[in-house]
Amino acid sequence: MDNITHSLIGAALGQAGLKRRTGLGMPALIIGANIPDVDAACFFWLEGTEHLGFRRGITHGPIAWLVLPLLLAAGLWWYDRWQDRRGKRPEGRLPVNFKWLFLLGLIGTLSHPLFDWFNNYGVRFLEPFSSEWFYGDTLFIIDLWILLGLGLAVWLSRRREQAGRGDWTRPAVTALAVLTGYIGVNNAVSVASVQAVRTQQPGLTLAMANPVPVAFWQREVLWRSADGHFGKVPCGFGTCDRLGPPLGRINMADPRIARWAKGDPQAEAFLFWSRMPIAAPGPKGILLTDQRFRDVPTRGNFTVELKPH
Repeated sequence: MDNITHSLIGAALGQAGLKRRTGLGMPALIIGANIPDVDAACFFWLEGTEHLGFRRGITHGPIAWLVLPLLLAAGLWWYDRWQDRRGKRPEGRLPVNFKWLFLLGLIGTLSHPLFDWFNNYGVRFLEPFSSEWFYGDTLFIIDLWILLGLGLAVWLSRRREQAGRGDWTRPAVTALAVLTGYIGVNNAVSVASVQAVRTQQPGLTLAMANPVPVAFWQREVLWRSADGHFGKVPCGFGTCDRLGPPLGRINMADPRIARWAKGDPQAEAFLFWSRMPIAAPGPKGILLTDQRFRDVPTRGNFTVELKPH
């Protein structure tokens, strides 16, 4: 998900009452909900599509789930002590408890790969022990309704808290409960849409639900057939249109692809990341794209051209 959504998830958990467990509890939750994205620093040293094979890996896996919250807790604990030594520590801050800083950082950190998994980009939960990609195919990567719902809940909760009302946690608790139900509904729509397409065409080798912006009840089901064709079909609440003619051929059986990709870091990273690769003639060789992002305006970020070498 986008980092605003990750931040709002951490903030909602804090406003649900968790932030009162320790001083600096809210920063632990919000920073923890974003900290796995430290792998975005790879843009400073990786070029082209190489970042596709690096991101959502080591910093989203089980070692990072423990190490990142520990480093975060240590940093926040040090910051509290540093402010205290300088006489700058806010009087209203609760005492800082290292154990709770770690636990809240852990909760925030675990929320990050979970919500990344809900979209179709993929996340490697088991890195470095396994490089397998996992896909939830449940939510669009920027979900407007989650942003609005959590944003409103955090705002209402903060207003009640500042007014001294005893029920200040209720909006956040309610929003998190509604969010859980919303995710369940979206998952049901995705599963039903894929099943509807597979019922129409039993011989498909792959069918995946592609969430779309805003219209959470709609899906594009991307399909691939055993005879090497690919296509897509629109669905709504699990009811899909009839499969139309294929959009083209996959062409990944071309023996030149493996030969030309070997030793090319851009191509190797792309093929490692790609879930639904497609090959087509390019200006100077073979153009590789991914069916999931074939129609997005920035598809150049998900494309690589293979050339003989």
